[in-house]
Amino acid sequence: MGEMLDVPPPFYSKRVSIVLVRPQFDGNIGAVARSMKNFGFTDLRVVGRDNEWSDEVRNRAKHAQSVLDDAKFFDNIQSAVSDSSIVIGTSGKREHGSKISFRHFLEPEDLPKQLSNTEGNISIVFGPEGKGLLNTELKICDLLVTIPTWPGYPIMNLSHAVSLICYSWYRNNTFSEDSQNEKLLSAELKNVLRNEIHRLSESIPTIDFRRSGIDETLQRVILRGLPKDDEIHRLLGVIQTTNLAFEYFSENPEIWEEIISRNSKND
Repeated sequence: MGEMLDVPPPFYSKRVSIVLVRPQFDGNIGAVARSMKNFGFTDLRVVGRDNEWSDEVRNRAKHAQSVLDDAKFFDNIQSAVSDSSIVIGTSGKREHGSKISFRHFLEPEDLPKQLSNTEGNISIVFGPEGKGLLNTELKICDLLVTIPTWPGYPIMNLSHAVSLICYSWYRNNTFSEDSQNEKLLSAELKNVLRNEIHRLSESIPTIDFRRSGIDETLQRVILRGLPKDDEIHRLLGVIQTTNLAFEYFSENPEIWEEIISRNSKND
């Protein structure tokens, strides 16, 4: 009873990774490995922790020892998700006011529905127990997901959160090796896009404190649409041309002031 059966893993196990950032408790790590195996996930990545598993980790994992044996270890999130076309951050935080504009949350069942018929690696990132992912770490993520909970105590146990995300993916998954899937934005091109958007936010004429908001909003809105490589190439042409224009005007402010003055008169 409770033994492993000789059943091939689901197709998504090849391309969806679970990333744990600075996990604190050995029992949770073992329980995460077990939950992953329950729902056909095999790619565990761990950030900020040594690569030696304690007896508690092993015991809690039960028959998911292969998940632990094949786990990969990284010093930071960026390196852990460097091969991913889409990075999904998890959070139980419920901000209000101005901060909410940067938090476009999906719910767990939305993820496979939006991503099943696509091609490319996907990482789902979980923060440490208690605090979760920092705001700076959430900014690295392309999509954000939250599990609906009672607002009086919204932060879930790490292994429980992983279980629910994995279950929702398994339950709603339509991945198939034979499907005609649309290819997601490549990880390399996504990094080029992020850099050009950041360059735009730095060169656009505005008040300094607004720059980070412009940067985050553009990245989140564009990447939430799951653009393809050819779409991003066209968009990059527009952004790069705009960057050159703003950088030119910053070096020649008198020309910019003349254009603004002329437009004001026309209005």
